[in-house]
Amino acid sequence: MVNIAVLGYGVVGSGVVEVLKKNGTDISKRAGKEINLKYVLDLREFPGDPVESILVHDYNVILNDPSVDIIVEVMGGVEPAFTFAKQALEAGKSVVTSNKELVAKHGAQLLELAKKESLNFLFEASVGGGIPIIRPLINSLTSDTITEITGILNGTTNYILTRMEREGANFDEVLKDAQALGYAERNPEADVEGYDACRKIAILTSLAVGKQVDYEDIYTEGITKITDIDFKYAKAMHASIKILGTSKLVDGKMYSMVAPFMINEKHPLINVNDVFNGIFVHGDMLDDVMFYGKGAGKLPTASAVVSDVVDAVKHMNVSIMTLWSQEKLELGSIKEAKHRFFVRVKDEDIDDIDVLQVKELFGNVLYVRAENVIGESAFITDAIAEGLFEENIKKVANVKNVIRVDF
Repeated sequence: MVNIAVLGYGVVGSGVVEVLKKNGTDISKRAGKEINLKYVLDLREFPGDPVESILVHDYNVILNDPSVDIIVEVMGGVEPAFTFAKQALEAGKSVVTSNKELVAKHGAQLLELAKKESLNFLFEASVGGGIPIIRPLINSLTSDTITEITGILNGTTNYILTRMEREGANFDEVLKDAQALGYAERNPEADVEGYDACRKIAILTSLAVGKQVDYEDIYTEGITKITDIDFKYAKAMHASIKILGTSKLVDGKMYSMVAPFMINEKHPLINVNDVFNGIFVHGDMLDDVMFYGKGAGKLPTASAVVSDVVDAVKHMNVSIMTLWSQEKLELGSIKEAKHRFFVRVKDEDIDDIDVLQVKELFGNVLYVRAENVIGESAFITDAIAEGLFEENIKKVANVKNVIRVDF
């Protein structure tokens, strides 16, 4: 028998308990040993709940119990999660987590400690919810140099953008609906400003290159400036707008960013809608591969957590090889990265744009019209370095919005 403890009885923690209760017999068979949930840690009381009899409020009860083999951390946040995970590994207990903040900040350090102790630190659920992406990067794509990872990594923002596109609704209106449905937090900043996706692409990139990618170094832009008018232009070009977390290897440098992009029907992520996530990976040998599914939610995330528990049971006293050192990867400067840009300018008519100025600043551009849009004009540039675009766009009067273009 293998005893486990769950830290946190919120959405994911209660999901883990539910998965173990519903599928426990089959899960134990696949693990090769019976998995027993011995403790649940939470500061709250849950009278009448099935976990009431195993609920504890003091982490030391779990930490000092030598019969506990695996700790499942699903509290969220960096602290006290990091301290608890570190103490667990030092006490001879493997750790499984769904906590992207913890993994992005301290993943390499905790992996090193786990290896030293012949234990495991596993985090499949930290990116993509129930989508298997961490394990394929670690185990299945080891013969490839990964040259690109691009993903729709946040279900909340994808739901908002999908609704805006389909219904012609504005951002604030759809955000309120998303909050009412439980897709968005009361404070949605981490989602709508791109911070959640930033941490996830940092984790994926770190695993792809085997070095630490600090999320603070990744240029991040959210979706709060996207409007229904932007979607009208996208429709005119048979395109859509998605917020992407992307890392690309160009001339030996890795460039990472999170930002809204216009993508067309040729893009592999064009049909990833609503709360679904999609992750596109390009390897130099494999070529293209896609991972798709529900990127959040109680049971999909809990399913990924429990799959890691099974993996940890199968590898008791044996550390699973994961290449992610604490050596920092210096990302390529965002100013050097090249993109096409969609630019909206306040103008009475497209003919009123200073065409000569636009050509001088951006070269040959494609002018775009959208149905039922008046009082402004729009154009798409050729590929241009971010730094040069930033410098030149300041010289254009009355810019209403700018979105990167990936077609």
